Amino acid sequence: METAEGTSSSSGTKDPSEVIELDEEEELSGGQKRQEDEDAEEDPEAEEDTSKKEEEEEEEEEEDLMGLPVEPNGLEGAAFQSRVPFDKMTQVEAACFPGLLHNLAAQKVFIKIRNRYLQMWLENPKEYLSMSLDRIEPPWNSDVQLVKRVHAFLERHGYINFGIFKREVRPKTADAPKGKVVIIGAGIAGLAAAQQLKAFGMEVVVLEARDRVGGRIATFRKGPYVADLGAMVVTGLGGNPITVLSKQVNMELNKDEMVEREFNRLLEATSYLSHQLDFNYCNGKPVSLGQSMEWVIKLQEKHVKERQIKHFKEVISVQERLKENQSRLITLKDKIVETGKQREELEKITNRDVGQEFDYRAKVRDLVAFLKEYDSLMDEEKELSQKTQEMDASPPSDVYLSSRDRQIIDWHFANLEFANATPLNNLSLKHWDQDDGFAFTGSHLIVRNGYSCVPVALSEGLDVKLNTAVRQIRYGQNGVEISASNARNHTNPVVFKADAVLCTLPLGVLKQAIAQNSQGLPNTVSFSPPLPEWKVESIKRLGYGNLNKVVLCFDRAFWDSDSNLFGHVGSTTASRGELFLFWNLYKAPVLLALVAGEAAAIMENVSDDVIVGRCIAVLKGIFGNTNVPIPKETVVTRWRADPWSRGSYSFVSTGSSGNDYDILATPVIPGNPGKSNDMIKNPPRVFFGGEHTIRNYPATVHGALLSGLREAGRIADQYLGCPYAPPSGVTGDVFGKSDAAFSSS
Repeated sequence: METAEGTSSSSGTKDPSEVIELDEEEELSGGQKRQEDEDAEEDPEAEEDTSKKEEEEEEEEEEDLMGLPVEPNGLEGAAFQSRVPFDKMTQVEAACFPGLLHNLAAQKVFIKIRNRYLQMWLENPKEYLSMSLDRIEPPWNSDVQLVKRVHAFLERHGYINFGIFKREVRPKTADAPKGKVVIIGAGIAGLAAAQQLKAFGMEVVVLEARDRVGGRIATFRKGPYVADLGAMVVTGLGGNPITVLSKQVNMELNKDEMVEREFNRLLEATSYLSHQLDFNYCNGKPVSLGQSMEWVIKLQEKHVKERQIKHFKEVISVQERLKENQSRLITLKDKIVETGKQREELEKITNRDVGQEFDYRAKVRDLVAFLKEYDSLMDEEKELSQKTQEMDASPPSDVYLSSRDRQIIDWHFANLEFANATPLNNLSLKHWDQDDGFAFTGSHLIVRNGYSCVPVALSEGLDVKLNTAVRQIRYGQNGVEISASNARNHTNPVVFKADAVLCTLPLGVLKQAIAQNSQGLPNTVSFSPPLPEWKVESIKRLGYGNLNKVVLCFDRAFWDSDSNLFGHVGSTTASRGELFLFWNLYKAPVLLALVAGEAAAIMENVSDDVIVGRCIAVLKGIFGNTNVPIPKETVVTRWRADPWSRGSYSFVSTGSSGNDYDILATPVIPGNPGKSNDMIKNPPRVFFGGEHTIRNYPATVHGALLSGLREAGRIADQYLGCPYAPPSGVTGDVFGKSDAAFSSS
């Protein structure tokens, strides 16, 4: 969660939000002073069993086949997989354990305990990892309170004991559960939070408008056919919490062989415009990625025209020289003829006097000079003529991109529009890729048995009320009241009262909720009182995209079954996102066609028959008319029209930035007091989760999962107390700031 390293303040003291770096050579001080050689002697890592090493090596080989890096491993690998530095305290850890800031020995013990717990959890994520002193090897378990606090911290923050596993059976108490939370939305964020809060001892009810769990994770299943209509790609396993879920649930992961992107050069050029030249505004308005790319193309076209003009000027210059040369040849030829005649007349005179002899010899001399000059001009004319022919034979291109070149570039643009679920003109040039620094390592993977296996498993044991649409969220200093009714016919109104509400509604639904002209529309959620202006403006700024798919199920495969995908190049820029890519991902003969960019919006207003017919026409154009059969089953998605999602996933639009993800993650306090100490008497009541609330991992399933874990910890800390706080009490609410609020960026 924490990635950016802090810097020392000007006064020289350490800010609690900084990353704490350890110097292994520095003398250990405080109540836990030890010598380095004693640590080495008692370090249990030095006594690893050989057979265990062999088993780990075999597991690493298997993981490597799935795209997970085999290095680092051991304690370092556990830290890497959990997205924390191996030898440092994160910024949030420093804020939660302020007593360790100036005690390097205690910091070292903390990091050792933390990494060991992470390692034990990742080795067996199917069973609850309990807090037991014998699990931490001596001498690291000598500080009993610290061991307990570290375990509580990791559990509360969702680093361990999350997902689908055999949970600890806790004894029932007279006053359990403590506190009640309503979670709106049974997507991955809501379900993950619900499981955590229930395990923490709170009463949880999940309200879901659909007749299924999963939200934008939706898998089509019919007979032998399987296809993901929403999320379908696991973007690398190295550091990804989905890795843990894949070990807990039967997820059949398969490598995704992505095509090479020839437009990287254009992306580098736009990045140069943004980050090197700081060219992010034009006429006072933020520049989009699409604008910058088109401008780069136009600049290249301008360069082509400039080269053309230079070429033509050179041609004209050569032709002018050739013309001048030919004019001189004509004049010289006339002189040679005239001089030759005069020489011949003088030559006929047998007895020339002195004057005539002088004239004769002068004519001979002139004739020789004229002939030499003529030969020289002829050589020059030959050279100029050859140069002219060469220039005519190899003129510069009259266009930067031919029509075919432009079609191919547009295909790659469509691929980028697919990745961002929006036309490039909507993406912020400066911030569109602000999360790239947090990308996970390893190959992209496909869930061949359908991604919905994850939310279905996560929903087990939870009180999930399907077909229950939330109509209004009322919140105040005494709690929240959630008004809901039947999602299909608005009957059976019911009110759920709780201490707090976690809203995991998609950004598209939130946009409709705050729109001034949308309150009369069906399936619109209202907030009472209205959300504060800072929240509303952020909802408006952040983009929410659209991406659609067409599922085609056949009785046989007529394509290359060994290839994961094949592309279709559109004929125009406007249609570049229409059926631009076909995926072959599943065991059954199923093709999944993607529709991105402007085409995704246009497709929402076209009938299924027309869309499927267009797909078949495209496939026949690729494989031949007689080779493409009629599909047995078809499905066409329309995520923008879906009342419970209103689109696909978020993106950083022009005028927005990564800060808006942080703002969307910030809870709302009734009355919106400005002082943090008011949170004790007037705690936050409305919390927010989902892929649109996590700055470092937006628009992803793992981002939604991490946001759910984050909010569960935040809510539990607020209403149950902080189990990892020092005995003197809680020093502050670290969840009061979003993850990125601790970063130095």
